[in-house]
Amino acid sequence: MNAIYILWLRQLKRYFRSRSRIIGSLGQPILFLVALGFGLGPVFAKAGQGNYLEFIAPGIVSMSILFTAVFSGIEIIWDRQFGFLKETLVAPVPRWQIMVGRTLGGATVATLQGIIVLLLSLAFGFRVETFTLIPQMLIFMILIALLFTALGTAIASILEDMQGFQLIMNFLVMPFFFLSGALFPLNGVPKALQIVASVDPLSYGVDGLRGAITNVFHFGLSIDLTVLTLTTLVLIGIGTYLFSKIQI
Repeated sequence: MNAIYILWLRQLKRYFRSRSRIIGSLGQPILFLVALGFGLGPVFAKAGQGNYLEFIAPGIVSMSILFTAVFSGIEIIWDRQFGFLKETLVAPVPRWQIMVGRTLGGATVATLQGIIVLLLSLAFGFRVETFTLIPQMLIFMILIALLFTALGTAIASILEDMQGFQLIMNFLVMPFFFLSGALFPLNGVPKALQIVASVDPLSYGVDGLRGAITNVFHFGLSIDLTVLTLTTLVLIGIGTYLFSKIQI
């Protein structure tokens, strides 16, 4: 278990050493909060849907976690190309511990990123009704981070070049985000879009985060937790298997 802790700590050190990475990853969430939160706010209010910034903030927090978590898988390709991964894999440690340690580290970084975006949202006018909801929000943030870190690790385990990883991520990450209901309510959308959203795991994370704040769920609290937990366990299992098959 020491290997899991060491790899987890290594991921955190990488994150805090790269100040430019922290600042750069905040650009897109801030743009969405300002451009969409305030730009579309009057239209959203006229439609009788309330404050759009209050609606969109949980989606932007989820987006930040999603991107940070998935792209943490790039580090596997980077380490493979420069030989660092080989040094890790030849260590007398089960590979599942290496994968779990990297996943926990990436998920922790993604969760921290989500917390930073949440604090920025508060600065822009987003409000949490009661701080007793914070633990529930953190649970969903951690589940989203674990799920998509495991997904990124699984995909990076079968790819060898950075270009291929970015191509696949663009075909997965953007649909995950835009079809999750992060930017628009899922109530009243066409049936086909509702079906697509129901198979998007991020939809349950966004719904859980938003429900933790407003106490209004689209799917339901128990469904959100169940789907996220089961999907996370499945992806961790798949990621562990694929990571164990990496050739050095």
